[in-house]
Amino acid sequence: MSAEEIKAAPKKKKAKVANPKEVSVDQATIQMLAKAQADGCDTIFDRAVTMKPCNIGEQGTCCKVCSQGPCRLPLPKKGIEGKDVRKGLCGATPETIAARNFARMVAAGSAAHSDHGRGVAEVFLAAARGETTDFGIQDTEKLLQIAPDYGVATTVMVEGDDGEKVEQERDLMEIAEDVGVKALAQWGQQEGEIVYAKRAPEARYDLWKELDVIPRGIDREIVEIMHRTHMGVDQDFRNLTKQMTRAALADGWAGAMIATDLQDVMFGTPYPIQGEINLGVLKEENVNIIVHGHEPLLSEMIVVASQDPEIIEYAKSKGAAGITLAGMCCTANEILVRHGLPIAGNYLQQELAVVTGALDAMVVDVQCVMENLANIAECYHTKIITTNPRAMMESGDAEHIEFDEHHALEDAKKIVRAAIDNYTTREQEVMIPTQKEKMVVGFSYEAIGYHLGGTFRGSYVPLNDNIINGRIRGIAGVVGCNNARTIHDAAHLTLIKELLKNDVIVLTTGCTAMACGKAGLLTPESAGVYCGPGLAEVCETVGIPPVLHMGACVDNSRILLAATEVVKAGGLGKDISDLPAAGCAPEWMSEKAIAIGHYFVTSGVYTIFGVGLPVNGAPRFKKHLFEELEDIYGGKWDMIVDPLDQAAAIIAHIDKKRAALGLDTKKERVLMDMASRQALDAA
Repeated sequence: MSAEEIKAAPKKKKAKVANPKEVSVDQATIQMLAKAQADGCDTIFDRAVTMKPCNIGEQGTCCKVCSQGPCRLPLPKKGIEGKDVRKGLCGATPETIAARNFARMVAAGSAAHSDHGRGVAEVFLAAARGETTDFGIQDTEKLLQIAPDYGVATTVMVEGDDGEKVEQERDLMEIAEDVGVKALAQWGQQEGEIVYAKRAPEARYDLWKELDVIPRGIDREIVEIMHRTHMGVDQDFRNLTKQMTRAALADGWAGAMIATDLQDVMFGTPYPIQGEINLGVLKEENVNIIVHGHEPLLSEMIVVASQDPEIIEYAKSKGAAGITLAGMCCTANEILVRHGLPIAGNYLQQELAVVTGALDAMVVDVQCVMENLANIAECYHTKIITTNPRAMMESGDAEHIEFDEHHALEDAKKIVRAAIDNYTTREQEVMIPTQKEKMVVGFSYEAIGYHLGGTFRGSYVPLNDNIINGRIRGIAGVVGCNNARTIHDAAHLTLIKELLKNDVIVLTTGCTAMACGKAGLLTPESAGVYCGPGLAEVCETVGIPPVLHMGACVDNSRILLAATEVVKAGGLGKDISDLPAAGCAPEWMSEKAIAIGHYFVTSGVYTIFGVGLPVNGAPRFKKHLFEELEDIYGGKWDMIVDPLDQAAAIIAHIDKKRAALGLDTKKERVLMDMASRQALDAA
């Protein structure tokens, strides 16, 4: 080709890519994103540059529930002047369309967490019946604690030697079987009430009863949403909101809560433990395996398999120094809080773990698993292994090794051996970032009580006392996903640091918890760096971090129960809605987040979402969520993008609740006794 021809040839348009330094605050992520781009592999960060969101979808007013559409009803550029005349072909208003779409997100999110819970309940029941020997009962105390919720007796009257009736403890596996049967029935139950509704403060339960929103059964409420949002059924956004409340409560106070409880019984209730986080936990000389997804049933067995001496010897026979097992997303949180095993990263880092060139297998189950993993694995040697029949990949490069609880350890060993065999196929240059941080995690609501009150008098009373006396201003639950439309981890950290500075203690789960870990916020020492003087004093005295890692996203139910324990401890009102507390999901992404948000709102919590909410195109529906729900439930939705504005709104809400409790005036700091707290409640 001549110089003239080269000059005349059409120029290839250079593909747009993300600027690594502008899309994340995490240095390991920045380094691996630059490597991926140099290797010619696109990631979600690059696709976020080239793929723009639909502006009508963002407003929530695109309807595609029948083939006459999609009907798109954007807000007029000048806003609504006079009567809103926008209608779909069938006459559906923007309010109906937005409420349907929102309700379907609640249904999908509730289904995801609740189906996780169903799987756990099925395995729990199989273990109780002796149908699998790989799973058992680790926390007998928790089993005995939850049994009465299901109406399961823990003792039985038997005839003694003298003919008198005496009380005797029942066999633990019999108790477990009865609990398993009744727990599993919560999904198919068609009438009555979910059993955990009465775990809520009495005032909250009574309010739900009065409003007729206590879920009858998990599956029933989700199915009813899908029916009501079919073309031509429910056309009242307030009525749709009521039904999505039932489904969301079925998630938070049943499906997700059951999952957490039964996992604790089978694998152990988390108590504080140390771990490490970020891509730097991978080791070049080891076989590196990442478990990714949300269900701990398989990952628990992979933990056992990877520590088996025979399996470790097999890895050494292939030239490896050993095995490194790490987690990604909420499966990571599950193996971290129970075993202290390392976390490689949160949602937006999953492709980048492959980019290191050191990952021999990524083992995935369900939820938040990017389909592009199979594509990016083609650039490297990583084996992608799917394990769940509900979540397979079309790509021929992804191998499916199905996990069956009846021979769980055998399946886990097969998966680990496949990773070891793949170790020998490494060809690319390995680049593992050096970044990793130590953290203290595993603050179940039981563990918080223990840390505050000790072994023999575990209690939330010290927490309440310090809220009452002003050392702690209030409580914030900051949870949720990462989102490629935001700067990775930035909103989480900006918000949380601002809250800590203002003496607000933070409870966290999921990808937010991982962002905090990478930034060094999950250590007791961080209190002296980031907290106001009151919160710092409490954390240093008790020996806890100012941000308490409570587990995976399914474990948001732990936050509900922690709030309930605060109410029970006295002095801060009679309901969750009375507490100086709020919630936020700064970088939310999935439908699960919408379900979680709604069960917090309807449990009485002021709940802020960042990024955006698909409701702006329906002003009356938006007003219902953002204003009217507060008069009904004591909690409400809000949408604020800027994390500093989120912090200001949370602090203002906490101060409003403190004022309502009479805590806004400076008082002498005194130790409150129960009579004093009861007097505050009566006032």
